[in-house]
Amino acid sequence: MTSTAIKFSFTQLATELERVRTNTPLVHVLTNEVVQCFTANTLLAVGASPAMVVAQEEVADFAALADAVLINIGTLYPERLAAMQAAIASANAAGTPWVLDPVAVGALRYRTEAAKAMLASRPAAIRGNGSEIIALAGGLGGGKGVDSTASSASAVDAALALARSTGAIVAVTGAIDYITSLTTIVGIAARRQCEQRQTLRRCAPAQNASGAGTAYAVALPRAPPLGEQEMVLDQEVRPDQR
Repeated sequence: MTSTAIKFSFTQLATELERVRTNTPLVHVLTNEVVQCFTANTLLAVGASPAMVVAQEEVADFAALADAVLINIGTLYPERLAAMQAAIASANAAGTPWVLDPVAVGALRYRTEAAKAMLASRPAAIRGNGSEIIALAGGLGGGKGVDSTASSASAVDAALALARSTGAIVAVTGAIDYITSLTTIVGIAARRQCEQRQTLRRCAPAQNASGAGTAYAVALPRAPPLGEQEMVLDQEVRPDQR
């Protein structure tokens, strides 16, 4: 499968970013405890308003008030899972979009089962590495902890299947990032190498994708789905490229 060559101009990107900043969406973040501060700063940088409300007694009320909800299962345990489930149920009842970041799904049974169960609640978007997306789609995608053992290119078919089964926009991050809607795949080859020896730098690209993507999902209600807009990459990208 070959993606259509598209090109993003800086003017178009600046316009979309300004739309996020104009809306200043309130984003309810239940994320990996290791990177909460980084995620908050990423959201602030793109113009969103993050709030890390995590108490099970508060999450349902706050998810209903928020403009979007981010669910990152990086540090998952029973109390946090219960809070996430309550937030998702409340977000759905309020018509609030939520984003799933299925960290280390496929590597461990507990989180894999939890994330797959969340799919029934129909996230607006899903962001994962190659191994996570393959496993979430039902394949054998066990990674090495939080690290992927599968390239993003090898997960394109799984991402498309996941998009079709859930209705979500699915992003696979890697050397080339792929974003797919129900019918369209876009590859982005401008990804920088991430530092593998420091936790925050190692997680930074993923947190940028999940956090900023959550803000983008709610702030642009009139925009067409990503991948269906007439924007173009710097080069044509094929999913079989590594």
